[in-house]
Amino acid sequence: MTNLLELYVKLVGLVLLGFFLGRKLPATVPTRLGHFLFWVGVPLSIVAFLYQTDLSGQIWIAPAIAYLAIFLGALLGWMGIKWQALFTKNNLQQPTQGSFLLAAMVGNTGYLGYPVTLAIVGTQYFALALFYDLLGTTLGAYGLGVALAARFSSSVHDIKHITKAIIINPALWSFGFGLILRQVAIPTPVEFYLDKFAWTTVALSLLLIGMRLSKLNSWHSLPQAGISLGIKMLLVPLILGFTLPFFGLTGQAALVIVLQMAMPPAFATLVLAETFNLDRDLAVTALAVGSIVLLFTLPLWLWLFSVG
Repeated sequence: MTNLLELYVKLVGLVLLGFFLGRKLPATVPTRLGHFLFWVGVPLSIVAFLYQTDLSGQIWIAPAIAYLAIFLGALLGWMGIKWQALFTKNNLQQPTQGSFLLAAMVGNTGYLGYPVTLAIVGTQYFALALFYDLLGTTLGAYGLGVALAARFSSSVHDIKHITKAIIINPALWSFGFGLILRQVAIPTPVEFYLDKFAWTTVALSLLLIGMRLSKLNSWHSLPQAGISLGIKMLLVPLILGFTLPFFGLTGQAALVIVLQMAMPPAFATLVLAETFNLDRDLAVTALAVGSIVLLFTLPLWLWLFSVG
C-alpha cells in the first residue's frame, strides 16, 4: 500500500506540473510534444523495454488475451455508439467516435500498468505484463488503433491513406528493430541512457496529459468518457477476468493480466488524437478521469483476484 501511495504521488505530481506548464507555455507545445512522442519517444521506449525483457517461460498467452480485451472493448464501444444514436438521439461526430472507440479498446498497460504491477505483484510475473503491453496493447494501439484513427480522421479517409498510416507507423518498426537488437550486446552506457530515455518518455507522457487537461474549457466530454471508461475499466476485465483459468492462468499470474486489462485508456489514445485530429478533449478527459478512477477500482480487482 505504501508503494502504491508513493507511485500515485509521483503520477499526480507530473500531471499537475503538466497542467501548470500548459497554462504558461504556447498552445503549440502540447501538439509538438505529442508528435515527438509518436515519432521518437514511444518507438525508442519500446526498443529499451524490449531489450531488457526476459522472453523465457509460458508468456505468449498474455498478448492473445490482450487482443481479446481489445476486440471486446471495440465491440462494446461500437454497441455504445449505436445505442446512443438509437435511444438518446445522440449521433456522435466521427472524430468523437474515433476517440470513444480508442478509449474503450486499449489500456495504459505500459506507463501505468508496469509500475502498478510491480508495486502490487512484484517482479516474478512482470514478463506477463510486458508481453501483454508490447505484443498486445502496443501492436493493437499502433496497428488497429492507427487504422481506426485514420478511418475517423477528418483528413484521412480512403484505404490507401489508412494502409500508409499503418506501414509508416514508427512503433511497429521499432518493435521489430527491438527484437533484432536483442541479439546484439550493446555497450553498457548506451543501454543505461536508452533506459533513462524510456522512463523520460513516461514522464513526458504524463506531462502532456496535464498540458491537455489545462486546455479543457469545459467537461462536456465527461459523459462520453464515463461510458468508455465503464467499458474499458469494468466490463472488459470483469467479463474476461473470470475466464482466465480456462487459459491456465490463476493466482498471481491471473491478477497481473486483470490489472493490465483494468488500466485506464492508453496514452496512445491521446497521441493518436493529436496525430489524426480526433476529439482531443474526449481523449484527455478519459485519460485524466480514468487515472483517478483507477485509485478506486484497484481494491476491487485485488479483492476479486488476489490469493491470500
